[in-house]
Amino acid sequence: MGLFIFIVWIIGWHIGMYGMFKKAGIEAWKAFIPLYNTWLIVEKCQISKKWFWLQLIPIAGQFITIWITIMFTMEFGKVNVIHHTLATLVPFVYFPWLGFSEKTRFVGHSVIDNYKKPQSREWIDAAVFAIVAATIIRTFVFEPYVIPTGSMEKTLQVNDFLFANKIAYGQRIPKTPLSFPFVHNLLPASQIPSYLKWIQLDYSRFPGYTDVKRNDVVIFNFPEGDTVINLPEYGSARPYYSALRNLAFLNPDEIDNARAGVKGLGEVRYPNTETLKGVLKDNKLVLVHPYDKADNYIKRCVGIAGDKLQVVNGMLYINNEKALRPEGSQITYEIKAEKKKYDLAAWDKELGINLRSDQEYKDLRANIENALLNNGTASVAITKDDSIKIAKVPGIISVKPVYDSFNAYYAQSVFFPFDSTHFHNSLDNYGPIEIPKKNTTVTISENNIALYKRIIESYEGHRLEIKADGIYIDDKKTTTYTFKYNYYWMMGDNRHNSQDSRFWGFVPETHIVGKASLIWFSWDGGPRWSRIFKSIK
Repeated sequence: MGLFIFIVWIIGWHIGMYGMFKKAGIEAWKAFIPLYNTWLIVEKCQISKKWFWLQLIPIAGQFITIWITIMFTMEFGKVNVIHHTLATLVPFVYFPWLGFSEKTRFVGHSVIDNYKKPQSREWIDAAVFAIVAATIIRTFVFEPYVIPTGSMEKTLQVNDFLFANKIAYGQRIPKTPLSFPFVHNLLPASQIPSYLKWIQLDYSRFPGYTDVKRNDVVIFNFPEGDTVINLPEYGSARPYYSALRNLAFLNPDEIDNARAGVKGLGEVRYPNTETLKGVLKDNKLVLVHPYDKADNYIKRCVGIAGDKLQVVNGMLYINNEKALRPEGSQITYEIKAEKKKYDLAAWDKELGINLRSDQEYKDLRANIENALLNNGTASVAITKDDSIKIAKVPGIISVKPVYDSFNAYYAQSVFFPFDSTHFHNSLDNYGPIEIPKKNTTVTISENNIALYKRIIESYEGHRLEIKADGIYIDDKKTTTYTFKYNYYWMMGDNRHNSQDSRFWGFVPETHIVGKASLIWFSWDGGPRWSRIFKSIK
């Protein structure tokens, strides 16, 4: 569909220019020569030649070309904003009308010399230019983000403001170009989509892009965010697919108090069974996003295409070697201590142990202090360095990491690929798995198809059927599959408090947005000066 629209656009544009050239006294056939046609327009409209050369700049040059053609339409007496909007949005219709309508004639450059814009038009032009320029920058160069959760603690902290570098991995052509500017997938303060699906382009990036590198901090579109329950309390926080899995595997009598299943992840509450079933049956409440409009996530790419990945007792291995553990990474530790009052604010001040104290976790310190006072034990997500400091505090008996072990229910409903028969995965003991690589072929069977099912169906667009006599892809029985894209494995640095690839699997290259490059501001009740203009490692 996108290719068809592109062809219609190009053909209509050139046919229109043929008619307009003829009226303007330019040899009409020259309208079909790329670039030379705009050179002739620049000459005819007495525009500085520098604008012809500036249109050759990637991305921004396309908008200069639009401006040049708008100047050409003005020489036909079309000076109001309606005509200029038509020339911008539907040139494949508007230019043929302009070129072949008997009522429209070429009046020349004098119309521009005699035309004076009203002040309101000057403001409109300035606003349009600003919106277009900002949209280009936001789409193709860099975009600001704010960290909403602690999944990357302490590398990235809540209310760190950062820039995403969209040039690092090559500028991705938007799949959904018709979108309200400056918002992502929903209009402000609403659950209304901010985009139209009338035009859907195939995945592509500008030439010269580089692949994601291992250990990069990456911004990407949430893979399971393509389908969401369109209610504020759901979205990507409680994904549609996760809700389905919970309905399938939870005891209905316990659904209101269902736990995500591992230490540190907290409790995930859904409405009662009948309410949730009703929500899922109501198609108006289920929203399917194009992949470029799924929510943005930020994690560390710990595994690239072709890597073998495994987690053993919390330690990540890539290609059978211990992976980099970021300096600020956290896991859950169990603190055992004498039952007495401990002042965690003093720990922060004297030892530099910065436990989260933002709004979301405002009671965390008090809860830990009460747990140590009343029970002599507490669980807390901290760095390895912090655990060493705490172990030296008078009254502390031990500080040991807590590891999650295999549980069949959680492996079936919580951990990717949701197949406890063939994959005994947990938060701290996962794999081994091999990350799919473009153009490589794997053998598929009922033993491993759960790993590749979503890739085959959702990311690469095939029809998959698992029958009694084997696996069928696009109605053909097969025992192999060749990948179309590269895939990546993303994990949060806060390993026990991160919704990452362990919960939803591989991230395709189509979903990569950019590289997190710089923290330009940080806030926690006041500026965190030490984090401002800090590079992200």
